[in-house]
Amino acid sequence: MHFSTVALIGRYQDSGLDTPLRELAAVLANANRKVLIEEETAVNTGVNEFPTASLDEIGSQADLVIVMGGDGTMLGVAREMAKYEVPLIGINHGRLGFITDIPIQNAQAAIQAVLGGQFTIESRSLLEGSVVRDGQTLTTALALNDVVLNRSGRSGMIEISVELDDEFMYKQRADGLIVATPTGSTAYSLSANGPILHPSVNAFLLVPVAPQTLSNRPIAIPNTGTLKLTLTEIGRAETGASVHFDMQTWSNLQLGDQIIVKKAQHQTRFLHPKGLSFFSTLRKKLHWNIMPSS
Repeated sequence: MHFSTVALIGRYQDSGLDTPLRELAAVLANANRKVLIEEETAVNTGVNEFPTASLDEIGSQADLVIVMGGDGTMLGVAREMAKYEVPLIGINHGRLGFITDIPIQNAQAAIQAVLGGQFTIESRSLLEGSVVRDGQTLTTALALNDVVLNRSGRSGMIEISVELDDEFMYKQRADGLIVATPTGSTAYSLSANGPILHPSVNAFLLVPVAPQTLSNRPIAIPNTGTLKLTLTEIGRAETGASVHFDMQTWSNLQLGDQIIVKKAQHQTRFLHPKGLSFFSTLRKKLHWNIMPSS
């Protein structure tokens, strides 16, 4: 991969993003790569010395997209770029940074290594979720991390009937239910006591949020099936429930509404400099290598 055209997308709400963006753009230009700056990033950071492009233009023109920000920024870009299958690199300008895994202080050296062919590439599955009411699809969206069905802020528990490929699995009363990808297994799912899945595992997770009974445990299911989550009870019907696609909210679900979740047609491709791996990220972010003191 030569990466003749490289696009830069930043979380432009961050103060001080203009300097590292300019420095990285200069590294790319000095390496004789064409540089594109995402148009909203350019307007809000003042980095306008390079050609600008919309997300669709980036998807059709760029060979590589570098995202500078936090995981939330990467989630949004990944959903937009999935259909173009453009590889992504994440530079962490946020806090935890599981998928924006290159520290910003290492950004220039990491990108130079990638341009020199020193990288690994991996594919990550996405979810496609739809809200169906009375046989009519109301909305459809992608999620790299998770699709979450949960109660509204003022309602009581909800009850969900869960089917996989039209086979009944169980009914569950809880505050919510998380359907997570392996990528999302280190996000909200992890905080709800779900297991960690390696990105290469072909499975999705079903993780309850504060279930009524302790017998409701997380379960991994094949990612080749179709899930149907039917809302069968709402604690207070007038307050409804919501579904979230990577935190993008669709509110006011009604009794009988169905959330249909399946593996998306396209995948996201991440590039990593050699030496960075899923396990090294877990050791760093979750402190796997730190033993308890006596």
